[in-house]
Amino acid sequence: MDGREPVGNEPGACGHRAVPHTADMRVEAWSPTAEGCIGEAVSAMVEGFADTSGAQVVAERAYTVTAACDEDLLVSVLEEVVYRMDADGEIPLDVEVGPIRSAGDGRGLSVRFRMADAGTAVPVGAVPKAVSLHDLHLRGGPGGWTCQVTVDV
Repeated sequence: MDGREPVGNEPGACGHRAVPHTADMRVEAWSPTAEGCIGEAVSAMVEGFADTSGAQVVAERAYTVTAACDEDLLVSVLEEVVYRMDADGEIPLDVEVGPIRSAGDGRGLSVRFRMADAGTAVPVGAVPKAVSLHDLHLRGGPGGWTCQVTVDV
């Protein structure tokens, strides 16, 4: 991240937070695993623009994603959230991310979203349009995994 450990990043801890950023949404997340960190980043992004406390699950969406590097996996999962909002009018209430074996040198994830109708969420911020590749990272270390990403709104 910026050389500092995220708040609450004790070994085995999971969490996320928004951090100040000019005109866009910036999120940080942490977890013992890369998959958990990606799931926390999804939660942070959703919480940055919607209050889903009154929303109900209307569908489950599952897919797999492969990529050459961890950062590309993070971007792919967050871009799927943006796509589902645009294409289906759905917003994730919950996400499960797990590892899969992938062919070649890439890495893969299985992703399952529990979705709500986006119209039932209360807007609390600008809706994401894309995930920025600038200043993006997802890294493992002795205390677990951390990520930091900017979302264009």
